[in-house]
Amino acid sequence: MKHWQPNWRKSSYSAQNTQCVEVAPAPPGEVLVRDGKVPGGGCLAFSAGAWERAVGLVQAPALRS
Repeated sequence: MKHWQPNWRKSSYSAQNTQCVEVAPAPPGEVLVRDGKVPGGGCLAFSAGAWERAVGLVQAPALRS
């Protein structure tokens, strides 16, 4: 049996410098998030809905001013 490996990608909301967040879809319906500077340092798991809400809050105009 094959061991599942996350397919990490740099978040489009990360800065272009060394401060990056990486995300990967995970079964069943989860999103994994990690610090791109420390790929072996562990990750957080969010339900897809919780991740959508978190991204929505970051995108909110009040947080960008």
